[in-house]
Amino acid sequence: MGAASDSLASDLRAGFGERLALHVSGADEITAEVRSAELLEVALLLRDAPTLQFAMLIDVAGVDYLDYGRVEWQAEQATGTGFSRGVNSAAPHTLRGNRRYAVAYQLLSLTHNRRLRLRVWCEEGEDPAVDSLTDIWASAAWFEREAYDLFGILFRGHPDLRRLLTDYGFIGHPFRKDFPLIGNVEVRYDPVQKRVVYEPVTIEPRTLVPRVIRHDDRYDPALLGKRGGGAAGGAGG
Repeated sequence: MGAASDSLASDLRAGFGERLALHVSGADEITAEVRSAELLEVALLLRDAPTLQFAMLIDVAGVDYLDYGRVEWQAEQATGTGFSRGVNSAAPHTLRGNRRYAVAYQLLSLTHNRRLRLRVWCEEGEDPAVDSLTDIWASAAWFEREAYDLFGILFRGHPDLRRLLTDYGFIGHPFRKDFPLIGNVEVRYDPVQKRVVYEPVTIEPRTLVPRVIRHDDRYDPALLGKRGGGAAGGAGG
């Protein structure tokens, strides 16, 4: 841990103790994990504590941890590179239990020139939900609407929680991992009704993950030598 991140971690432990779980990445970035019930109180202290003063909220992002840490498929003798689809088996996974949705807040302290990622796990139920931070950072209003639109995360106390990027008649939340890539509806202009209409998609779903055929004699070392020799002999003749 670098000197700057070590100093920030010390201030966070002194101010919050076990209320925050700290995770340090390889780039000396600190993620502080807070329980949803204490989000509002912790966020207010992060903004106002003299040693912290995270006065600026620069981003809010929803996260869907569905199938986190798993490869998309397993072929025979799958390697650790190439089509293993970017899963880093050496990286520590902080996901515990069956929790799926989280919200990550990117905070900036101009006074102390520090950055912090604050993560809270959503309360699971019919819809994932956390408290809104619009009363603490006004910039949260726009970001929380985006997270609601794309992930379906509800922010309790938000003054105007509406969709932001998708259309009024959009069905579902497109950044969820189980959202179909072809969508749920398609749009076309109906010349009879003289208006735009929404209909169920007519695209046939297909597998988008590439398939690797391991048993292919074109790549068999024993056969490669024979084919190479035959080609050379033919050229000589």
